[in-house]
Amino acid sequence: MKMIQTYNQHVVKKGNKSLVLQTIQEFTPISRADIANQTGLNKGTVSSQVSELLKEDLILESGPGVSSGGRRPVMLLFNQKAGYSIGVDIGVNYILGILTDLQGNICSEKQIQFNDLTFEEIREELFIIVDELIASMPQSTYGLVGIGVGVPGTVNTDGEILLAPNLNWKNINLKNILEEKYNVSVQIENEANAGAYGEKKFGAGKDSSNIIYVSVGIGIGTGLILNGELYKGNNGFSGELGHMTIEADGPPCSCGNKGCWELFASEKSLVQLAEQKGIQPDKGKALSLETLNERAEDGDAEVIRVFEEIGAYLGTGINNIVNIFNPEQVIIGNRLAASSKWLEDPVRKQLNQALLTNQKDLSIDFSTLSTHAAALGVAAYANENFLSIDIQEAQ
Repeated sequence: MKMIQTYNQHVVKKGNKSLVLQTIQEFTPISRADIANQTGLNKGTVSSQVSELLKEDLILESGPGVSSGGRRPVMLLFNQKAGYSIGVDIGVNYILGILTDLQGNICSEKQIQFNDLTFEEIREELFIIVDELIASMPQSTYGLVGIGVGVPGTVNTDGEILLAPNLNWKNINLKNILEEKYNVSVQIENEANAGAYGEKKFGAGKDSSNIIYVSVGIGIGTGLILNGELYKGNNGFSGELGHMTIEADGPPCSCGNKGCWELFASEKSLVQLAEQKGIQPDKGKALSLETLNERAEDGDAEVIRVFEEIGAYLGTGINNIVNIFNPEQVIIGNRLAASSKWLEDPVRKQLNQALLTNQKDLSIDFSTLSTHAAALGVAAYANENFLSIDIQEAQ
């Protein structure tokens, strides 16, 4: 009986400490009395948990706050510079790595572009980026606390990459490779799930509980936030909606299916459509998303029509998803978010024509974090994993 009681006390204490830290993190700067008010914990419990967190350097004391009569309270701050995380977004033709503090502020970043690299070559590039980010890290109590990696493919609940068709990856255990090399906890996540989480935490999705995040790069991935939680499905494979069929007799896809959505509405399909329409690249440049954006910005009507056609296909897929999930917000992110000016109207037009019900309160937004949503999302996972483990070990 005593053992159960001790265990319960341990769990409650751990939960209390976590609650106090989260409250300080969210409302920094905050007084001990306000923490007690916010959490419903008694002042003695708050005081003992604050003492432990101060010892661990996860929080700091600052000068007195505003008095409501009597002595001015000492304010507590979350120490976001106690440690750092690395978030990496591995795309089909790029790697973006960011170093963030514990609050998710970006301290430095590195990016490379590539074409058709093998897994071994990408792994070496990834090591170079992580090493450079570690070298740029300021001195801190905990140093590097974790690495998060977003990948364009299916990731199981153990962090193994089962299939990333656009990279030709199958059954890759990147988590083990990175943990052995860097000796820190590593979180691997599907890139669109990571982007959805990044937008919910730091971007356009802050005020919504039901969000569909559509990551449009070389392929298309979707991340689902339902009732405020990331929905991952039974084995972690939800959100592979870039591979839903929108043309039954369409061209074959690298996933083995035919007529997938990403064959009609992705960055890759944008460039292919421009080529089919006979749009010639500027001298010395290849046709790319960047060059097509420049041409559209200069008012090239032919290029704008290509964006509009891609936008209509994008709207077709979004319409299917909205009819299934009835979200309050759809966020279009990743590389094609840069083309929002020419995509937004055709996407909305397609939705207005096709939605089963008039969803007046549905908002369609383009990402405010653009290409950084996934990297920020996985860095946040790494930070949260560290803070929860650190609290458990300190008990």
